[in-house]
Amino acid sequence: MPRPLPPPSWLRTFEAAARHLSFTRAAEELHVTQSAVSQQIRLLEDRLGEPLFHRLPRSIQLTEAGKAYLPVVRDAFEQLSLATEQVFGYSRTELVTIRATPGFGEFWLAPRLGDLYAHHPEVEVRVTSTIWNAEFMETGVDLEVRYGTDEWPELETRRLTREYLVPVCAPSIADRLGGDPRRLADERLLHVDGFRNGWAEWLHHAGAAAEVDAGSGSHFDTAILPIRLACEGLGIALGRWSLVERHIHDGRLVQPFHVPMPVDEAFYVAWPGEEPLRPEAVTVRDWLLRIAERPVEQL
Repeated sequence: MPRPLPPPSWLRTFEAAARHLSFTRAAEELHVTQSAVSQQIRLLEDRLGEPLFHRLPRSIQLTEAGKAYLPVVRDAFEQLSLATEQVFGYSRTELVTIRATPGFGEFWLAPRLGDLYAHHPEVEVRVTSTIWNAEFMETGVDLEVRYGTDEWPELETRRLTREYLVPVCAPSIADRLGGDPRRLADERLLHVDGFRNGWAEWLHHAGAAAEVDAGSGSHFDTAILPIRLACEGLGIALGRWSLVERHIHDGRLVQPFHVPMPVDEAFYVAWPGEEPLRPEAVTVRDWLLRIAERPVEQL
């Protein structure tokens, strides 16, 4: 008669402890106490009749038997996982959570997601919205797209965009402005509150600050409504280039003045630096960086 197999929980505990060479870290991974790990390892050794670890004063090491047993156990779990997926058809997709502002999600990310799905069908995304930067630990986000000047030393970041401010409006409004920024005094300005640079800074840059009231017009807390209203001919929005570039390219918006204002702020993809990203999150991060380099006309 073959020897009865040890309980799978004992084998899983052995694999985790052998991988980390630490009962403490194995306990953290398995969400049990260190004493529970130690007890299960002891029960497994008693069942097998041989020690699997050398207990040293400040560490543990695999015995020769433990070294021989580890790849067998690891392979068994991998084969079981693969067979379960093949037989029962578990989903092969991996969900990656991205947090971004509503404007970035609608105007930059959404038009590009088709490329992600085409090149990485194994990955799915969950996009959650935030208006202001928030802590990662609050929601367990994989990646976050932040707007600013890369002032987050606690995070790993990569720049996605290069920004400048540009007024945008419907073609019909552009005709009556005649390329003169001073005529903005007779138009509705559409503001996005919360940015460091806005209409006041752009008007000064364009030499029209004395003629135009920078505070006049309608105010919003995201970029979505100002851009939508500008497309409808209901005002003039001050757009971040990355958010209006596509609308300019397809003709829904035009630039009534050729006075772009460079800014230091930009959109960055960010993630916590303490732990390595999951492979699926690395795939999405690297895709974001690649697609950000592609001209809008190639989307």
